Amino acid sequence: MTSEDLKKYWANFMVVFNKYWSIFSVAFKKYWTIFKDAFKSKWYVKVLTAIASLILLLFLFIKAVDVNFLWMFGESPSTEVLANPNSVEASEIYSDDGVLIGKYFTENRSSVEIEDISDELLITLVHTEDERFFEHHGVDYSGLLGAFKDALLGNARGASTITQQLAKNLFKMRSTYNNGILCKVPGVKTLIIKVKEWNAAKRIEERFTKLEILKMYLNTVYFGSNAYGIKAAAKTYFNTTPKKLNWEQSACIIGLLKATTYYNPVRNPENNERRRRIIINNLVSHKMITQEQCDSILSVPFTLNFKSESNLDGIALYFRDAVSNELQEWCDENNVNLYTDGLKIYTSIDSRMQRYAEQAVSKQMEENQKRFFKNWGKQNPWRDRNKNEMTTFIDETVRKTALYKSLSKRYDGNKDSIYACLNKPHKMKIFSYKYGVKDTVMSSLDSLRHMVKFLHCGFVAIEPQTGLVKAWVGDVDYNYWQYDKVLAKRQPGSTFKLFVYSEAIRKGMSPCDIRTDSITSWMTEEDGKPVLWQPQNANGIFSGEKLTLKTAMARSINSIAVQLNKELGPENVVELAHKMGVESPVRPIPSVCLGTEDVSLLEMVSAYSTIPNEGVHMKPRIVTRIEDKDGNVIYKNEPKGEKVLSYEEAFLVREMLREGLADERGTSRRLWNYKIHGATDFGGKTGSTSNYSDAWYMGISPKLVAGAWVGGEYRCIHFKDGEQGQGSASALPIFGAFMEKVMNDKKLARYRGRFGEPKQTISRTYDCTEVLEELEEEEQKNEGARGFFRRLFGRDKQENVRPDSIKIDVKSRRELRQERREMRREERKRRRNRD
Repeated sequence: MTSEDLKKYWANFMVVFNKYWSIFSVAFKKYWTIFKDAFKSKWYVKVLTAIASLILLLFLFIKAVDVNFLWMFGESPSTEVLANPNSVEASEIYSDDGVLIGKYFTENRSSVEIEDISDELLITLVHTEDERFFEHHGVDYSGLLGAFKDALLGNARGASTITQQLAKNLFKMRSTYNNGILCKVPGVKTLIIKVKEWNAAKRIEERFTKLEILKMYLNTVYFGSNAYGIKAAAKTYFNTTPKKLNWEQSACIIGLLKATTYYNPVRNPENNERRRRIIINNLVSHKMITQEQCDSILSVPFTLNFKSESNLDGIALYFRDAVSNELQEWCDENNVNLYTDGLKIYTSIDSRMQRYAEQAVSKQMEENQKRFFKNWGKQNPWRDRNKNEMTTFIDETVRKTALYKSLSKRYDGNKDSIYACLNKPHKMKIFSYKYGVKDTVMSSLDSLRHMVKFLHCGFVAIEPQTGLVKAWVGDVDYNYWQYDKVLAKRQPGSTFKLFVYSEAIRKGMSPCDIRTDSITSWMTEEDGKPVLWQPQNANGIFSGEKLTLKTAMARSINSIAVQLNKELGPENVVELAHKMGVESPVRPIPSVCLGTEDVSLLEMVSAYSTIPNEGVHMKPRIVTRIEDKDGNVIYKNEPKGEKVLSYEEAFLVREMLREGLADERGTSRRLWNYKIHGATDFGGKTGSTSNYSDAWYMGISPKLVAGAWVGGEYRCIHFKDGEQGQGSASALPIFGAFMEKVMNDKKLARYRGRFGEPKQTISRTYDCTEVLEELEEEEQKNEGARGFFRRLFGRDKQENVRPDSIKIDVKSRRELRQERREMRREERKRRRNRD
């Protein structure tokens, strides 16, 4: 505050002071004259004068407090504040199918209307807390006199009315309105606060009806056990609604108002029982119930159904965190508090799909974990690129923990003392698939060794036509791992090939175009030095076969993806990936086609959703609208779409994704093990990264797209081999189990459907049957030539152009050709039957 401001403040103060002082001086002189004359009269005149003087002084004090005379008493709630009270309320989160899935709150409070509260509760409240409630106007003067008399007799009791208690709770008198000069004086402060409560109570009575006051009181008062308001209290103690509370339940809840801890029915059941009996007998004395009713109520065993609510109750915990994070900026811009403003947040999630997703993750991840432990046995799974154990991994990891930093500070960095504590066994709770939480005794270091061995996962499902996220599972258990794997950035492996093949189709290529599975070299740079990059196929073998792009994608042949990336240009592939929904920074490097750049699961599922939506990418939506506590819509999230691929391009890529199930060596073949194909078509793509650190599966259907990721928290923790760690073994089963539940739920029948025939003429060939037959004929001719050279020279002429590791079994080739023919016949037959 500047000197000029002080001068202005002092000038204003003196103007107000002189005004009030002149009025006070004149009034005081007149009163003092009357007062002196009265005390010269008889004794009873003196008594009456003293009483009148006390009343006048009390009146003046009350008025002075009300107007904050000379800023000595602090502000009181204004008329506007009293007319529009604003209590702290929990915001409720609803699923797309109308189910309450959770809350955000600092105080677990949700309002109810008076008609939603039982008569038993209202009667019990009034006749326990304020029996003259319907007679007074905010302050019960006879009650005050009675309390004063009892205090003189040594039996102090409260005399606050329900309206006064409402004023105290609603406007937080003792914390918000205590900033006056005299409020610094302990005894005076209490009196000033009490007077402010009286003034506020009288104004509340002028503004609201008695029933409205009861409703406001019950919605604001604290009932213990983190239950703010009657709705939360009924749910917490009896798992019911305020409308269904009976006499004894009402007595239990109202009894808490006297002391929420002492009379808590869980912590102190005997105290609560005594209080209940007093309240119910009081109802008899007030003739609200009969003695027979009282005896009947008390004869029935009293039962609680207690469960204290927390922010972690409900489903979709990772999703709710994502909602909170997404809305934070909007809340800041619009002066909205997510945790106190009583919002109703309507989200995209479907509660049934979410439940199915959580079940699928839990079941399959338990299986994955069993395979993982069996895969490594007693060996430690943290390995470097050369598969050697990282002996310093645990030490390096523990140093990053909050516990280590705390111990380091306590012991001034002495490692011997720090590790002595870290190695000391103690009781703790650890995660267990079998028990959820397992009580055990182990050291902190052993606990770390145990917990880092757990695999993690993410799963998300999106409605491609709307962008609505229908299921979201961020990991195995939110209580132990809060880091959301749906949003985590990991290498997507071969799932990134979607963008390579989509760009190829955009550039005019056809699914039936031919490429050869052979070594491809690419000169690149690493640390400023030229490096020759020669990527391998997943099995380490280049077959030399001529394959269609459709087959190459279905079998996830790395060599052909690299050839296409080289032809198309990595920058064009990356540009398309961004248009289709990848927002993470991705470098246009040669290896990008094999998924070496980190992206999130949400981005990948969003991108795959472009294909069944006929080339239109819909921005993912997790919140659809928000209403304030009065039901007014204050936020609406409209769908946002962008055309990325033409109808024909999206159709062709879709057919290529479907080939992953149709091809006899397709990476999605395991999806046939699930009962999902009766009325719905599917396509998909697996993904695995170096050393199998990341396992992915992206699956599409006409009306639902979903993806799963599985891997260690640290990239050095993974399966030993591809058979166990690849996407088809670890991630695909999560997708399959989820879709099996969804597709067999009659209430979710709208998500079933076929892709059907094209809606328009497709100019490019996508049924590669003739092309494959021509390739087989050519292969037969080549095989005949190889037989000739083998008979002539005892070796295969083609051996000279193939790596030594490749062995060709002529018999198996014939068998595979026969299988392919049979598969194509079956596929054509299925399509004819479907049409």
